Amino acid sequence: MANFGEILEAIGDFGLFQKLLLFALCFPNLILPFQLSSLVFNHADTNHHCNTDWILKADPNLTKEEQLNLTLPRLSDGSFNPCQMYKPVDWNLSAIQEYGLNQTTTCTDGWVHNDTIYEATIVTDFDLVCENVNIFRGAQTVFFAGVLVGAILFGPFSESFGRKRATQIPMVLMLIFTVVTGLSPNFYVYLVSQFINGVGLGGFRINSIILASEWIGVAQRSYAACLSQVLAALGQVMFLAVVYFVRDWRLDQFIMAGPIGIVVIYIWFLPESARWLLDRGRTKDAKKLIQKAAAVNKRAVPESLVEEVLKEKPVEKGGIKILFGSRVLRKYFLAITFAWCALNLAYYSLSLNVGKFGLDIFLTQLIFGLSEIPVHFLCMWSLEVVGRKPSLIVSLVLGGCLCLLTVAVPQNSSIAIAVLATCGRFLMNAAGSVCNVYFQELFPTSIRQTATGLGSTAARAGSMLSPVVNMLEIFHFSIPMVVISSLALASGVTAFLLPETRRTELPASTEEAEGKRKPKLTSPATRDCEDTKVTKL
Repeated sequence: MANFGEILEAIGDFGLFQKLLLFALCFPNLILPFQLSSLVFNHADTNHHCNTDWILKADPNLTKEEQLNLTLPRLSDGSFNPCQMYKPVDWNLSAIQEYGLNQTTTCTDGWVHNDTIYEATIVTDFDLVCENVNIFRGAQTVFFAGVLVGAILFGPFSESFGRKRATQIPMVLMLIFTVVTGLSPNFYVYLVSQFINGVGLGGFRINSIILASEWIGVAQRSYAACLSQVLAALGQVMFLAVVYFVRDWRLDQFIMAGPIGIVVIYIWFLPESARWLLDRGRTKDAKKLIQKAAAVNKRAVPESLVEEVLKEKPVEKGGIKILFGSRVLRKYFLAITFAWCALNLAYYSLSLNVGKFGLDIFLTQLIFGLSEIPVHFLCMWSLEVVGRKPSLIVSLVLGGCLCLLTVAVPQNSSIAIAVLATCGRFLMNAAGSVCNVYFQELFPTSIRQTATGLGSTAARAGSMLSPVVNMLEIFHFSIPMVVISSLALASGVTAFLLPETRRTELPASTEEAEGKRKPKLTSPATRDCEDTKVTKL
């Protein structure tokens, strides 16, 4: 296992094989943002009032305006109360007009929604208004809880059954329950299906990045995390277009299921991670995949390397005990996990508040999506030129400061607030890409997925808390921003505890992960010149 970097150098560490694999694993990220975007648009509020058709029994020819004036109380600003109505009475219309109605009650016969933006949302279909107004916040939390559970389940699952299976099963779950979501007859079925969708999303995201990273060489390793984020940003723009033209949340779910179905078909043909196979002692299976990669890349491998791959490798066992038993690895894990948790809390708090920055919700979402595309290309450059550690620190500290500035700006300056929130959001997104790369490089193969799964669990806990943090605005509008900014700044400071891992091989053992790392090999030619006999794979 210690020489796998040399094997990659020999067969091509970023050839056609790796490029095809990277595209296949990154393409689903074009679709996955649809799940989050549907939460944002599905939960749009509506211009609603109580259903007062009871009065039509007294006179079915009443105009809409007359009906509302007679049956709905008004608020202090002169508008109709959206959550109360006058208690129905068994009077004729003349008596109602002469004496009026005084006793109020809640909306006993449901609501009428006059939404002028969407044709149908879960708010209108499931009446998530008035006393049920916070239930849709609960739906957001349930979705993120599913993402958290997915990270918990598919982290150890990947260590035991492989990276390949841990990417396939989540996609199947998302296909099935995306359709179920669109068919939901009631809000409880919707909640269950969204939870399982979250499980699939959480499982696929962490395992797809690891599977791609373990096949890619040192110089291009950041591509797996950053390109997936670029496609995720494009996915936000694409889904915005879908929602703009198809403003029915159920139809949007079915449209979403189409591309997911395509992914479910081809994902069964993806290769397993050769690193994982070698770590599990399955050297013959690993050799077959190395042969396949070499053939696709049209490369030859020195026979000495082939023989070395066939040697039985001791399987390092211990899992979570190794992670927390090592003082160095424990320090790395806590520092990078804190950063991942803080940035997810900030990112999703800003994302779920997309309609509250004073601009049109479609325009703000478009800005959010387009702004993330260049930042991830910049992130790829920064990771390879500046390094992992400075990139993470700058993203967290600067992003936290920009979010904090939104509190200082006058609340009627919607453009300034939207610009600051957008910049803060894409810096948090960039920090997320750095964390994804960092997790692959900080921990050895035997616990890499376990560490990533646990870290992702904490990160998803942060995203799950984002709707709750946003609800703190009922006490003061500035509280959510102060909370997410403070945590981002604090995590930027703790990131100084992390080592720099730019252009180092992925650690194969705990000893290497604790500090004795192998630098990038300058060229395999030096080693190959000693081998006069070459095996063509």
